[in-house]
Amino acid sequence: MTTDESLAKLPTTLSSLQTIEALIFSYAELVDAGDFAAVGALFADATFLGSGATHKGKVAVEKMLVDAVATYDDRTPRTKHVVTNLVITVDERAGTAEARSCVTVMQALPTFPLQTILSGRYFDRFERRGERWRFTERRLKFDLVGDVSHHLRAK
Repeated sequence: MTTDESLAKLPTTLSSLQTIEALIFSYAELVDAGDFAAVGALFADATFLGSGATHKGKVAVEKMLVDAVATYDDRTPRTKHVVTNLVITVDERAGTAEARSCVTVMQALPTFPLQTILSGRYFDRFERRGERWRFTERRLKFDLVGDVSHHLRAK
């Protein structure tokens, strides 16, 4: 199922807060599923800033993930992104919103025991176009970095 299809299935009665929350959590689910094309679609009209680089739009965000994140036989990075401490502020009149949250990334492989590999924060901006909310920006700040040798591709 594509991101557009899954977002189209969201009930139209969701509040702006619930819709934005769903977008934020969709990112985590899609990365963990290794669906980097769908992650790119989430950022089709957005800028993604992290690790000292800026990526704008679907193709650039998808390429960044494909190039940077290691995947395994099941085509996933074998991670779980856990998003917590979510705070969303919505300006309904302007059709804009901001969110901040914490993220903890865990990873496990047959030869790599389950452990936290990253902890940080997301700073997001959104806009409403018509009746649909979408990302306009995501900034990542990693506060704590563990063993990412099985998560990131060597450069």
